[in-house]
Amino acid sequence: MLEFPLEKMLFNIPAGKHEKEDIIGLLVSHPEVQFVSFVGLDITGNDTDEKIPLKLFLDDMENMLTHGVQTDGSSVDLPKIADLNNAKVDLVPDSSVNWYVDYNYDNIDPKTGLPVGTLRIPAYLIHNDKVEVGARSILRNAVETFKTQTMELLRAHPYVFQYINGVDSVEEIDEICITSATELEFWVKTPEDKADREELSTSQELKEQYWKRTHGPVRTALEKTLEIIDCYGVGVEMGHKEVGGVKSHVSSAGTHDHIMEQLEIDWKYASAMQAADNEKQIKYIVRDVFNQFGLHTTFLAKPIAGVAGSGEHTHLGVAARLKNGKMVNLFAAKDMTKDYLSPLGFGGLMGILKNYEAINPFVSSTTDSLNRLKPGYEAPICIVTSLGRSVTEPSRNRTILVGLIRDAKNPMATRFELRAPNPRSNTYLILATCYMAMLDGIRAALQEGKTPADLEKSLSKSHGETDFYLETEREYRSEHNVFEDYTEEERNHLFGIAPATVWENLQAIRKYPEKVRAIQGDVISNLTIESFFTATLNQWKMELHNRIIPNFMDIVRDCVKLHGEDATDYDLENWNQINLLRFYIGKDTLAEKCLLTRAKEALDDGDYDLASDLQVELQKKIDQLIETYLRYKKNLF
Repeated sequence: MLEFPLEKMLFNIPAGKHEKEDIIGLLVSHPEVQFVSFVGLDITGNDTDEKIPLKLFLDDMENMLTHGVQTDGSSVDLPKIADLNNAKVDLVPDSSVNWYVDYNYDNIDPKTGLPVGTLRIPAYLIHNDKVEVGARSILRNAVETFKTQTMELLRAHPYVFQYINGVDSVEEIDEICITSATELEFWVKTPEDKADREELSTSQELKEQYWKRTHGPVRTALEKTLEIIDCYGVGVEMGHKEVGGVKSHVSSAGTHDHIMEQLEIDWKYASAMQAADNEKQIKYIVRDVFNQFGLHTTFLAKPIAGVAGSGEHTHLGVAARLKNGKMVNLFAAKDMTKDYLSPLGFGGLMGILKNYEAINPFVSSTTDSLNRLKPGYEAPICIVTSLGRSVTEPSRNRTILVGLIRDAKNPMATRFELRAPNPRSNTYLILATCYMAMLDGIRAALQEGKTPADLEKSLSKSHGETDFYLETEREYRSEHNVFEDYTEEERNHLFGIAPATVWENLQAIRKYPEKVRAIQGDVISNLTIESFFTATLNQWKMELHNRIIPNFMDIVRDCVKLHGEDATDYDLENWNQINLLRFYIGKDTLAEKCLLTRAKEALDDGDYDLASDLQVELQKKIDQLIETYLRYKKNLF
């Protein structure tokens, strides 16, 4: 299966090979590539895909590469921008990144014996021939702004160079370089198999799966996936089992079934835009390859309640390329045994933490993303960081939102790891908003002339202690287990209350205008913010009304009476509790409407505060129903 001569296939056209003659030469020598697709990104991160026959593209290449191709706007989600009566949107190629070939392993070209390929060309969205819109242009503008303004800050505040190793002056710097990477976690299973939550939870607690050896079709699919991904030149680092999953069964025919496992794939860092593009392409490869082995993959943040969800930890770094070609990490401390970070590093970390309420809607924009961020599953629940127990004793606290990764022996490894994103997050907007927030913190730190010692003290401040930048009634650093060493009340008091629903998360855009301005700068317009708000709100409403509420009703209906004449008083009491919950959640009467109906009506009436509150109550009642029904079943013969 998938036994193609990979060396004969075209997997990418590098950024430096986008001249007309180069493209023609490569495509003509690879006749298996039969289509071209211009890939635009809307405000929520959806990417377009259209099949332009290769002959048509070659005949009109110069025009397409210069002016792009046109859509009527129906293929992208840009509310308040590309409306029904104002929907002209063009897709104009981005030649600064690699272009990848997407192969269809179900469609084999009879002439070459190779899968039919589509050259996917990343593209900017241009509305009405004038305005760039969508996630791609936002990230590009954020990167350019960060680079330009960081150079200006370094020039205006040269004191900072005494805390950075390897560079003494801004005049030595040729370019600021942003380096980013993501880690892709996902679940894989055999189709139609349903999860046994208790079995999965037990396996997770016993760590029976974490980094263990893969077996059968999962092993083969993972190895083949890594082999193919590596052909794209992204620099595969590893693939391994994650914490979730159970052992598969081997049937009498020797095949594996009841597969349900969580995996992770990692690859090397790149520039911000290339890192986001790499993640998009790799998700397509993962899904296509595992599908060839009869396995279903999901990139949902929390596909199975009660067990580990899938994260996509996002790494953020900043370096400088000097005029002599040397690379210097601007976040690393000059003396790695004395300070955790340089002033730029501390400022960047503080910028993310202070402004995270405005970043969070772009990170966690779906119900399942917020379902993942619960205590006990190694997913962050508070706006807090960890530096390490001491400068010489680094630690990796996996209970915090954004962590410092550093190695005293390798200053270039110094970076931040944001642990809240998931595979459905829009990486383009996460990177854009994080780097703008970091710029806000760097600007504040350098304008005040702060030293690493000053900034470590600020970051380690106590609740109620005033600071030049961070908020008085908050703490921002903890070296403890945030899940277990604080009560919920203590976490809320020290680190702020986390949003429980998408609607609550979106309210930060209204509640914290100064933080929104910090991530906007001159990069994200007010109209774009409103477009994102509207698109995310519409998705939340539609998913809650038409998917989550019906799914909850299915759970209610599945909780049926099982006991007979041998039932004990314990069984009868359990069933009574179940029945009360069933009626409260899903059964209307003339006198009172059930919880599900009230939630739907709140959405229909546009009462989103009430709908959000009812969603929180619904989730609690459903969890209670599932737990009680499981207890009820276990006591029956």
